[in-house]
Amino acid sequence: MTKEEAKLRIEKLRETINYHRYLYHVLDRQEISDAALDSLKHELYRLEQQYPEFITPDSPTQRVGGQALAKFRKVRHETPMLSIEDVFTFDELKEWRQRIGKLTTQRIDSYYAEIKMDGLAVSLVYEDGALAAGSTRGDGIIGEDILNNLKTIEAIPLRLRQLPPADTAAFLKRFGRSVDRRKFEERSRSLAGRIEVRGECYMTKAVLDQLNRDQEKAGLPSFANPRNAAAGGIRQLDPRITASRQLDFFGYALLADLGLTTHEQAHELMKLLGVKINPLSKLIHSTEEAEKYHAHVYSVRDKLPYWTDGCVIVVNEDAIFDRLGVVGKTPRGIIAYKFPAEQATTVIEDIRVQVGRMGTLTPVAVMRPVFVAGTTVSHATLHNLDEIRRLGVKIGDTVVIQKAGDIIPQVVKVITRARTGREKEFRMPTHCPACGTKIEKREGEVAHFCPNPNCYARTQERIVHFVAVADMPGLGYKIIERFIDEGLIRDAADLYSLRPEDVAELERFAERSSKNIIDAIQARRKMPLAKFVYALGIRHVGEQSAVDLAGHFRTLEALRSAGPAELAEAPNVGPVVAESVHSFFADKANAALVDKLLGVVTVEKGKAPAKGPLPGKSFVRTGTLEKLTRDEAKERIKALGGSVSESVSRKTDYVVVGAEPGSKADKARKLGVRMLNEAEFSAILASSK
Repeated sequence: MTKEEAKLRIEKLRETINYHRYLYHVLDRQEISDAALDSLKHELYRLEQQYPEFITPDSPTQRVGGQALAKFRKVRHETPMLSIEDVFTFDELKEWRQRIGKLTTQRIDSYYAEIKMDGLAVSLVYEDGALAAGSTRGDGIIGEDILNNLKTIEAIPLRLRQLPPADTAAFLKRFGRSVDRRKFEERSRSLAGRIEVRGECYMTKAVLDQLNRDQEKAGLPSFANPRNAAAGGIRQLDPRITASRQLDFFGYALLADLGLTTHEQAHELMKLLGVKINPLSKLIHSTEEAEKYHAHVYSVRDKLPYWTDGCVIVVNEDAIFDRLGVVGKTPRGIIAYKFPAEQATTVIEDIRVQVGRMGTLTPVAVMRPVFVAGTTVSHATLHNLDEIRRLGVKIGDTVVIQKAGDIIPQVVKVITRARTGREKEFRMPTHCPACGTKIEKREGEVAHFCPNPNCYARTQERIVHFVAVADMPGLGYKIIERFIDEGLIRDAADLYSLRPEDVAELERFAERSSKNIIDAIQARRKMPLAKFVYALGIRHVGEQSAVDLAGHFRTLEALRSAGPAELAEAPNVGPVVAESVHSFFADKANAALVDKLLGVVTVEKGKAPAKGPLPGKSFVRTGTLEKLTRDEAKERIKALGGSVSESVSRKTDYVVVGAEPGSKADKARKLGVRMLNEAEFSAILASSK
């Protein structure tokens, strides 16, 4: 990126971020996810660090939030409520540690690790122990007076607890060497003067679920996440509405001269004063311990009663923290180590076309690499030309991508406000990029495809699919491409004829690696019928359809000789799949390949459908479940005799709907298929044991 390009990118990022921050903070509206907005801010921060000459006082990185809402009285914070810079990887965390280490001659050997709550930051001011003021963060300098609303939250004490002598003695025994004993004893006993507590108002998952059920019954829109619901509950003129939201609170900072010297002491004292703190907070001593803490919280976050999007790591010693100072509106001694975002923003640098095993042409976005959901992503499918037009994607666009769990990265939104005018329209090629054959488009279908059955790309993709289904470790895409280029294989059956010396003769293949590849192939000379059928790559036949066909027909011979009507009698097999299977086996080239495979592979008899309390019941999953992964849900259904399909049809018995469902939920409503939320799904599983 040139300096001129960086300047233009910085300007567009600022404009875009300011727009979305105004929507969120001032108008209580949201067009893109928090993760996507965080990604834009993170990119801007990194670019400004690289080109500091382009930093301006009005940059989003130099301020905290939007204006206070006019419907509340404005309150000036005695001490500004500053923002926290984000990091997303362990390398970035270590970079932060190295930076602050160079700014002080004192040894930094302790940190305080906390959960980064997904709620609304507030300030509580106590005068002589009684709650006297409460406000939102606002823009960090001016907040909104919400005292009456905060009083409805039971987790927030209306009066601080005076420490009994036993608690004072225990605290001093633990921290006495580094505490001003006289000041601590006097202030903790009398609570005289001003004590400010800062923390997070939040809504639990259970309360959000009930709230959304109530919203649905009332014909009102659901809340997307607990933060939106908590913010909406706090920003109410009628405190009774806030009370109905059943909000909770965790304190995370204590501002008062109480004789304390560390962040850990502040947390422990808040707890003694009657302020609720997160029990998962802890003292740590290195970035390695911070990484372990981050990994642990990430592994259990689905089981936590609240939403969290990361951890906060704070330099524990107050004196060092203060000496490190502030850069812009961010204290140097604190960092938010966020979890891998399921959404992020990046730039589409090109759109290339891939040819699949069925000849389908798929546009793929080549993107500026971005870290999302635990991995670095540089490619995302755009599916087809209709999808590109629906999204309005152009080459050069800034886009939001998402990758939840094991789902392939996908583009979900174009941020048109970030356009510079240099973006280019994508045009589908008229000829196959692999073999040069003229591209065709079937009537009634959205996809373009290459009709040449001998297309190099189609051949390669068919073999890659067979290898992936058969599970031949070590045999990757590039190796298969090399075998085809060298004339060693023309189809999947040829793999079984390879010898170690054939592979070893190729450049960069050592004797040991060639033997491992051949061993992996030979270990798959026996295949279950369902796996074999799926590996053939029949159009419209997925993993579950292959299981259904194998369980119904039991042998390959019976399956090959069945007509469309017979095939449609198999569970979950409709006329489209039945016709596709019949056409595949009727094709002479396909029949010859199957015969050739049967000469080198033994196909085991198919298993009868599992017996259980859900015999023949077909399930489709959409969205993310809180308590079960997709694979766990699938195995639970199959263990009880049910089946899992990837598409919704009139034969589907249930569609299980999790968070952020896709188009399958819409189709289920259209077809009148029964839809289950996670609680209803869990009840069916429990009653079927």
